[in-house]
Amino acid sequence: MDLTGLLEMFGDSGTIVGGGLLIGMLFGAFAQRSRFCLRAAVIEFARGSVGPKMALWLIAFSAAVLGTQAMIQAEILDVSASRQLGSAGSLSGAIIGGLMFGVGMILTRGCSSRLLVLSASGNLRALLSGLIFAVTAQASLRGVLAPVRDDLAGLWVVDAPSVLNALTVLGLDAEAGLMIALGLMGVAIYFAARNHLSAWAWAGGLGVGAMIAVGWLFTYSLSYQAWDPVQVASLSFTGPSADTLMLFLSPIGSAVDFDNGLVPGVFLGAFLAALVCRDLKLEGFTGGYAMRRYIVGATFMGFGGMLAGGCAVGAGVTGGAVFALTAWTALFFMWIGAAVADLVVDRLGLVFRDDAAAGENALANAMARRGWRFLPVWLRPARARTTESDADGGDSVSPEAVAAELGRPARAPGVSAEASGKADDAALAS
Repeated sequence: MDLTGLLEMFGDSGTIVGGGLLIGMLFGAFAQRSRFCLRAAVIEFARGSVGPKMALWLIAFSAAVLGTQAMIQAEILDVSASRQLGSAGSLSGAIIGGLMFGVGMILTRGCSSRLLVLSASGNLRALLSGLIFAVTAQASLRGVLAPVRDDLAGLWVVDAPSVLNALTVLGLDAEAGLMIALGLMGVAIYFAARNHLSAWAWAGGLGVGAMIAVGWLFTYSLSYQAWDPVQVASLSFTGPSADTLMLFLSPIGSAVDFDNGLVPGVFLGAFLAALVCRDLKLEGFTGGYAMRRYIVGATFMGFGGMLAGGCAVGAGVTGGAVFALTAWTALFFMWIGAAVADLVVDRLGLVFRDDAAAGENALANAMARRGWRFLPVWLRPARARTTESDADGGDSVSPEAVAAELGRPARAPGVSAEASGKADDAALAS
């Protein structure tokens, strides 16, 4: 990719920030229209199906891997100098951080990139969570949490080049990466066709994956054409969110890079897509249960993402596309953490009973009162359950369905979910 003309016209800083802005805008638009979200895919898979959300994530992931590996095999991209493959990595950080990030994205109902996209659409819950996420990430990188992160990351460090690349660990050559990518794409196409994905889902999934590959190519091209040093990298949202936050708090004229264009670009692209498609809608918290859940989740994601070396996109897709061992490890444990959190928080309702969880608890308690308590959760009937698509892409239980199962009128308008949940508990205890 010849960027000489752009470098002469805009300079090094202008070119790299402008490229990050443009790639971010495209990513934000694709993610907003397709509703790309790792959390939604994990929930769907953990609950026993490979539905449209899982198929969409597979399309995006396989497109990123295929595009990146194809360019590597064509010798137009070299990622050996990237952070994931060119410097020491932490498997302990990938494991612990991945688990924490997975739990966090269940609590906040979206990973860091999804929160940024939702914020642009008017979701104030996502906006607050994103700010807490960025502050926690900054504290974990250079602040009060940095010593804790360093101690946990130092438990299991790998630095040999033969260990940093997952393909090398498995005894495979570089060509195997492309074959694996083609296999992943075949699986993704199968499930996408079986679930009859919409045109927007297809375009969004492929577009999200393509932006990962384009990000790698853009920064690699700048690394040998620009005068200033440029890190070979692609999309991520943990460190970049923290750096962008600090940039806004720093004096004008501070140094900027690809990440400082990326984060605002994603927000702007998602906002424009929501505006054009009339998806803008202001939404906020409905009670104390929800706010507590989102704050804790954002804190987990901020620290976990920094410890793991990236978020669901940065480690999971960007790092996965170059077969970085720590990235694949982090992605695996993000899935584990998210699946367990979904079971404990949203399916069993043991902690953080917000609007949706309060409804599920009431329904579960009513079923238990009627004699179903001795059956495992997956064998209990679901006749009173309806699915509603909320703004965060999650599933909730209809208040009318809960009321029907309880045998009493539904919650009156204006009554908070918290008060209704306490009333349910009191009624069932009597």
